[in-house]
Amino acid sequence: MSKGRVLVIDDEPNILKTIELSLSSAGYIPEVFLNPEDGIMRAKEVFFDLSFIDLKMQPMNGIQVLETLKKISPDTTVVLMTAYGSIETAVEAIKKGAYDYITKPFTHKEFIHIVNRVFEHHKMSRKIEGFKVLLEDHYLSNDIITNNKSVKEVIRIAQDVADSDIPVLIEGESGTGKEILAKFIHSKSSRRANPFIAVNCSAIPENLFESEMFGHVKGAFTNALKDRIGRVELADTGTLFFDEVGDIPKFMQVKLLRFLQSMEYEKVGESITRKADVRIIAATNKKVEDELKTGNLREDFYYRIAGVKLYLPPLRERKEDIPLLFNYFVKKYSNLKEYGIDNDLMNYMIEYDWPGNIREFETVVKRLLVFAKDNILRSEYLPIEILNFNPSRKSREMLTIEELEKQYIREVLKITSSMKEAARILGISETTLWRKKKLYNL
Repeated sequence: MSKGRVLVIDDEPNILKTIELSLSSAGYIPEVFLNPEDGIMRAKEVFFDLSFIDLKMQPMNGIQVLETLKKISPDTTVVLMTAYGSIETAVEAIKKGAYDYITKPFTHKEFIHIVNRVFEHHKMSRKIEGFKVLLEDHYLSNDIITNNKSVKEVIRIAQDVADSDIPVLIEGESGTGKEILAKFIHSKSSRRANPFIAVNCSAIPENLFESEMFGHVKGAFTNALKDRIGRVELADTGTLFFDEVGDIPKFMQVKLLRFLQSMEYEKVGESITRKADVRIIAATNKKVEDELKTGNLREDFYYRIAGVKLYLPPLRERKEDIPLLFNYFVKKYSNLKEYGIDNDLMNYMIEYDWPGNIREFETVVKRLLVFAKDNILRSEYLPIEILNFNPSRKSREMLTIEELEKQYIREVLKITSSMKEAARILGISETTLWRKKKLYNL
């Protein structure tokens, strides 16, 4: 198993041969050069993870080679080798971009210990750079706001399986909180301090999917102008989350299946086998049975990612959560201001079907806060589709306005610590709240 590619430049053949044998025996892929210019030419063709460069050489010395190499391949981690070690040499080398320097002579054991340490630093540096590219405005809270029995059961199962490596498939409509549940599982696992890498499978062009997953080397295809770290490598020791897994191209499902079976992969344009340790969580807003029937989802791939299946119901099936979610998002986006609500607002929000689920609900709460005047959230600020919504006659018969009001007051009383706070959230006086509490036997 290869650990990485290493460029070695030294004008002493015996030392060069010894280093080559040491690196090969430790699992690295070395390429060695007596002539500095030949080594530089090779670095223009292939990416090297590490480079060990002798300080005293002709026609270019080690510092000159270091400067040139850093221009060609800034992501290569360079160490200078010298028999003339001094503080001045170390300072100059580090100023020019070297990670460290070592002095000759050294034993095989000493050298490999240094190589392993430098390689670990190199991998971590590359991951950090990769994370910078992937930074997005994620909803990072691990809170799952619910009073719904079905969702509570999902959370219980999620907690039970969190600390295992069994793959999890989360099903549910768009906006139901599948990524939040995935992050919740990650946060309860032993991998919590390691990366959580989300992949939006529906947003990646088919021809770039393999590169996005496994990375590529410079020149692997048109416009591959530099090496790229894949999501698999970024997620190493952590969790890899496939969002909308049903949109992964079929050819890529085959490649991912091989990875999931062995945790081994190759970058595009490279024949080096690499290994990663990741926990897989996947999510889909499609009906898995339909995707299997149409062949969009391969059965072998499906069985590999669906060790445990969890289903998040849509918001229209968990309307008891609407007052809780409303209060949560108001507090989250109101900059600690206090708001009341008019009498009709919650009735509209509970009756509406929320096709966009919690994501749509959150956006509507933000809208209400933007338009709020005198710290009152009013139904007139709701989007027109909610104000014009006409639920079925059956729905109206099942849940009257009085029942909606009773349900809302009950939920607000659960999440508040005093009648005063509850009255403020409801937008009514404490006297009115006492009267309604007595009326509804709450």
